[in-house]
Amino acid sequence: MARQTIIVAWMLALAIAPFRFAEAQQPKKVPRIGVLWPTAPPDPFFDAFKQGLRELGYVQGQNIAFDERWAEGKLERLPVLAAELVGVGVDVIVTRQTPPTQAAKQATRTIPIVMALVTDPVASGLVVSLARPGGNITGLSTLAQDLDGKRLELLKETVPKITRVGFMWDPAGTTGAHRFKEAQAAAQVLGIILQSMEVRNTKELDSVFESAERERVGALMVTTPIISNHRKRFVDLTANKRLLLVYDTREFVEEASGLMSYGPNYSDLFRRAAVYVDKILKGANPADLPVEQPKTFEFIINLKTAKQLGLTIPPNVLARADKVIK
Repeated sequence: MARQTIIVAWMLALAIAPFRFAEAQQPKKVPRIGVLWPTAPPDPFFDAFKQGLRELGYVQGQNIAFDERWAEGKLERLPVLAAELVGVGVDVIVTRQTPPTQAAKQATRTIPIVMALVTDPVASGLVVSLARPGGNITGLSTLAQDLDGKRLELLKETVPKITRVGFMWDPAGTTGAHRFKEAQAAAQVLGIILQSMEVRNTKELDSVFESAERERVGALMVTTPIISNHRKRFVDLTANKRLLLVYDTREFVEEASGLMSYGPNYSDLFRRAAVYVDKILKGANPADLPVEQPKTFEFIINLKTAKQLGLTIPPNVLARADKVIK
């Protein structure tokens, strides 16, 4: 009887061995990350996101794949691009800024969405709260509206005689009006007249610069989404203008002749977005992942631009800069 039992077990092992071998040889599913960006490639923030994934052990083409959709500044394309990502069945969608995140939310309530560079996700209706997002969206907020007053302070310290500053914002956005209101309150304390300059498209950029010259505006505070969507046109317009340009991100001071920037380290935010993707791919529920805020802030001064404008940066301001471009 024992011998018969052994023979039966041996025969069963031979019978199921091919199935076990086939199962072992079956390749694992490679997670697909949908990328929904308002700009055109290449993009330094997308590179930072990919770097964050590499640091977590993800290698493109081996254990991670990307489905990229770029709006190239045409935000009206975002709903269609978001629907395409849902249609191809990506595992996670990563978005930059508020409009792409809103488009992704409209396209799906089930696929996890990791957002970055979103000013106020609660006011935008993207999450219920920062501590408990409550839906399929989580990620990182920039707190941009709380930093505009700080930028005005730094500008006033740099150019004490400045009295009029233009604030460029997009009225079609969900947070522009709130940011302008907050900045206006800070400007009054500093003795600065803050002039609203609305920009919805490239044609309005021309009128903004004409208005700035006509109204003798001494500096422009520029919000990143506007430049992201119309970057080349903006750089062309500013090439011959003697205006002080203040940004909320270092990339545009380094590349678009701005005088200074103060804000979160956005590249760091996108590297941290990779951590969210990693957690979600490992089974975490985005509804339970708190929305994080910036941890590091940078003050960048372009000394080359200052010299071209005939401006001397006070030593105490230079000493506070995290980076001085010479």
